[in-house]
Amino acid sequence: MSDNPIGTAPGATPAGQIPVSPNNPCPFLRALVANGYVGGHVVPLSQLSEMIGLASGETGSAQNKVRMETRMVAVIANGLGPLRVLKSATSGAVLDELRDGPLDKHGGGSRILDVDAKVHEDEIARLAGFGKDRKDPAGGIERGLTAKEIDTFMKANLKRDGDAARWYYPILMKGEWPVLLKILGKGEGEERYLSVAEVRTLFVERRLPERITARLPKPGAGR
Repeated sequence: MSDNPIGTAPGATPAGQIPVSPNNPCPFLRALVANGYVGGHVVPLSQLSEMIGLASGETGSAQNKVRMETRMVAVIANGLGPLRVLKSATSGAVLDELRDGPLDKHGGGSRILDVDAKVHEDEIARLAGFGKDRKDPAGGIERGLTAKEIDTFMKANLKRDGDAARWYYPILMKGEWPVLLKILGKGEGEERYLSVAEVRTLFVERRLPERITARLPKPGAGR
């Protein structure tokens, strides 16, 4: 990681947001917690899967599939032992205890967010280097990554990690950047892309685009 990262410092909370534990390393979940959509500690899997399902923009059976996949991931996020899985299934996922869990790649990923929850701007710039300038459906041009470019980016991350990369890291990665593309992406088909500017906003400001928050219930509802 960079010795001189630039971005939101550990513990710093943008105005109007709820503090998020550095032990929650998922940028999407950090945004949900920071803006009051879910709590920062124990969150029932039903609530967590509902939020992800709604955010996806899918409907009907497609949304049910997203919810089911979310539950399958969340139930093992805090540990793989049978008692831990049972506790997660009945009580919920502990979002401020995800660091060092089964889904933590220990620096084998993008390295945008470090263990102290500091954002590394140089790693966002590196991400942008794997993309191209694209036409925003809402107007203008912006840098973004398609599914193929995200795949190249993830493979480069594994190569950078070298011998420290575990055999299952590619499996974990499929539940990260490709999922962000599915939820936050713009455009359709092979031209659908993930906006680097929106990635930066997600990591640094812990905010989701308005088109995504419009799909969610009012913050704090049901908590």
